[in-house]
Amino acid sequence: MCRQSATVCLIKSPSHRQRELADMNLRLSALPDPRARRGRRHVLASVLLTAACAVLAGARSYAAIGQWARHAPHDTLTGLGFHPRGSFGVRVPVSASTVRRVLAGVCPGGLADLLGQGPDGTESVAVDGKTARGSRTDTTAAAHLLSAVTAGGRTVSQLRVPDKTNEITAFIILLEPFDLTGTVVTADALHTQREHAKWLVEGKNAHYLLVVKGNQPKLHAAIRTLPWKEMTARRYDRERGRGRRETRSVRTLTVTGLGLDFPHIVQAVKILRHRTDLKTGRVTRQTVHAITDMTSSQASPQLIGRIVRAQWGTEAVHHIRDTTIRTGHGPQNMATLRNLAISTLRDVGCRSIAARTREVSYTPFTHPLDLLGLPVTCDAA
Repeated sequence: MCRQSATVCLIKSPSHRQRELADMNLRLSALPDPRARRGRRHVLASVLLTAACAVLAGARSYAAIGQWARHAPHDTLTGLGFHPRGSFGVRVPVSASTVRRVLAGVCPGGLADLLGQGPDGTESVAVDGKTARGSRTDTTAAAHLLSAVTAGGRTVSQLRVPDKTNEITAFIILLEPFDLTGTVVTADALHTQREHAKWLVEGKNAHYLLVVKGNQPKLHAAIRTLPWKEMTARRYDRERGRGRRETRSVRTLTVTGLGLDFPHIVQAVKILRHRTDLKTGRVTRQTVHAITDMTSSQASPQLIGRIVRAQWGTEAVHHIRDTTIRTGHGPQNMATLRNLAISTLRDVGCRSIAARTREVSYTPFTHPLDLLGLPVTCDAA
């Protein structure tokens, strides 16, 4: 039975990542093949590795993956595990239609094993949901994916939210398999739920930093009326980029004993964001309130500002991986392949995913295999 789950890949050493990549083929070989036995021309692992390499080289659709495979040289097809056929030992690449059929049918939880296993610990994990662009059809609802992303931009877990439900029901299912001891889990206001806070602190020995908005009206009103102007514990950050200048101030206040009705709450947070569009000069202002179970000694305004910034950074990951694949499990599996590409590039010290993807595309039939630890050797066959 197909499992709707995902695996985790938190902060890892290079040697750890290399060990994961080394046994990727073995793990993929254990996946159930969604195709009928009769008529299979290619091993499932070879099809999936082809898709992974093509996405690393910039492919964003089934057709693009098929085109990459069609132009791949013999040595690349050998490294991907395609078997020689006929008396001349020619290795035939996978077609776009086969890629479409496999990615639409293969178990999403199993394909997520591409991301690897074995958490080594990370400062924070941000939970956020996003509807896959273009995944809605006349007969099916759009695929809504709930993801967990580290501060470094690595997607560590992904789950498709079942139709006719919402992210709240998937929050615990998404994080349940993982050891979160000491990790700060951040989420937007939708997940500021009493059950989630209790589960994180009491069940997972984790910390939470949750945004508070109007869906918790009493809590939101109480936090807004706290004496923020009197607080001296604050942090200012300024940055410039992407055509704008942004200034953020973070204030924290210990609220133990103030009667705020929320499990394990210790501090309240107020964040002011001022953005100036450098082209138009337009200034926008945003106020964000949050709560955490961490004490002031565990979480200073500087640390909280960094963690909240990482939470906002998940939008960039969603933008990078967005795709227009529509059918079956295609949206979730293509998102997983994009997650793999992003994580692989970040593991080699990449800061700009777009720039590094262009770099990979200059040598599209060797560089992706090198990054995934796959051999590319000359084959006389």
